[in-house]
Amino acid sequence: MQISFVSRPTMDSGTLVVGTPEGGAFAGIAAEMDRLSGGALKRAVGASRFAGKLGQTIELVAPAGIKASRILLMGLGKPPAFDGAAAERVGAGAVGKVFASGEKEIHFAVELPKAAKLTPPALAAHLALGARLRTYTFNRYRTRHREEYETSLTLIAIATREAAAARRAFAVMDAVADGVFLARDLVNEPPNVLSPVEFAQRVKALAKVGLGVTVLGEAEMKKLGMGALLGVGQGSERESQLVVMEWKGARAKKEAPVAFVGKGVCFDSGGLSLKTGAGMMGMKGDMGGAAAVTGAMLALATRKARVNVVGVIGLVENMPDGMAQRPDDVVTSMSGQTIEVLNTDAEGRLVLADALWYAQQKFKPKFVVDLATLTGAIVTSLGHEHAGLFSNDDRLADRITAAGRAAGEPVWRLPLGDAYDKALKSKIADMKNIGGPAAGSITAAQFLRRFVEATPWAHLDIAGVAWQDGEHKPLTPGWATGWGVRILNRLVADHYEK
Repeated sequence: MQISFVSRPTMDSGTLVVGTPEGGAFAGIAAEMDRLSGGALKRAVGASRFAGKLGQTIELVAPAGIKASRILLMGLGKPPAFDGAAAERVGAGAVGKVFASGEKEIHFAVELPKAAKLTPPALAAHLALGARLRTYTFNRYRTRHREEYETSLTLIAIATREAAAARRAFAVMDAVADGVFLARDLVNEPPNVLSPVEFAQRVKALAKVGLGVTVLGEAEMKKLGMGALLGVGQGSERESQLVVMEWKGARAKKEAPVAFVGKGVCFDSGGLSLKTGAGMMGMKGDMGGAAAVTGAMLALATRKARVNVVGVIGLVENMPDGMAQRPDDVVTSMSGQTIEVLNTDAEGRLVLADALWYAQQKFKPKFVVDLATLTGAIVTSLGHEHAGLFSNDDRLADRITAAGRAAGEPVWRLPLGDAYDKALKSKIADMKNIGGPAAGSITAAQFLRRFVEATPWAHLDIAGVAWQDGEHKPLTPGWATGWGVRILNRLVADHYEK
């Protein structure tokens, strides 16, 4: 599918998208289309509840006098509130309306309202980004009626007076969309296909964009003392992996990197602390943190980010066979700290414990951010709108919060503290892996805090935002959302590139 920027809109083929603000009269292209259609747009508005609110649409088969196949009128909302997110929603909304219609071309002739912080080319690029994100599909396992789930679109064209500048701005966003799509693909893959080894092989393929990729197997991790991570995967026939991705984009190649760490439980049965049948469905997505880190690394490398970055993902499968980890086992982490495993379904924190420690000891990063579908408790707290944020550093937490707001991936900071840490006290080891029924997300983060030394650190619990079982959001048409790629990219772009 081609996405192009043109200085003048094409009005003689495909679907023509025009826009109007909330409470405003038709102007520009919209007024011209209404004139050419003999007032058909105004009559359609008069016969509906369309008021120009953001997200509202009216679709008309093009009347005589207009060569396009159909006209799509998009509400732009109130002009003072229009921003990049609004432009993305317009793009996604228009593509969503024609996605499965058989249409081959969609032409945006939308005169976007001025935005306080964005130039017209940037707004046009955001519109294109929203359109592209809405085109995502995952149909590789469908053998029948594929046409119901796929688009026939071959061209998305956006008209803007500064087409060259919009094209340059979109090139960066397009790289981020590549990362989002990769993360979605990884989360959507069935667990019989995406084993830890297969995941690692797919990451190796990213060397083509300039990433350095190193894979550690179980023997290598055993030598490093990663007893926490290895304990999780010992019940599976599939070998656990630790994958390291490096991007050296800074002018000073030896400059300390920023580090991202992802939980990659490719399937989580709960282990011997077995989940219910219903609770096990969807647990192919328990590697959403690793998927986000992988997608972010692809985005940064593709757009040639001027920063050194390392991504570390721990890949395991949590299964209940005769070799599986037992409740009451004690494991020794790479840090040397011992952990009493009271619940084998609290396994993600064990994976992250060793991955976090490895990232700090090996790379001495400026900061480390981990992402994990860690707790169901975070869904109880924040639903499916925000990820939970925990941090030992206020500046890093503030930057992540701002990046999430700008990227459309919002976070909400929750507390840490000694009172929560006491809940992890074990009778026989340095700590236990669960803290009791109260404040489950907080005590899980407090557990991770024990594997962070002086490094600025943040933990993002993305269990509520990595996939969606209910109503799909405009920019995320599938089950997997790819959450995390955009916030990490924005964090780097805003504060760490030189």
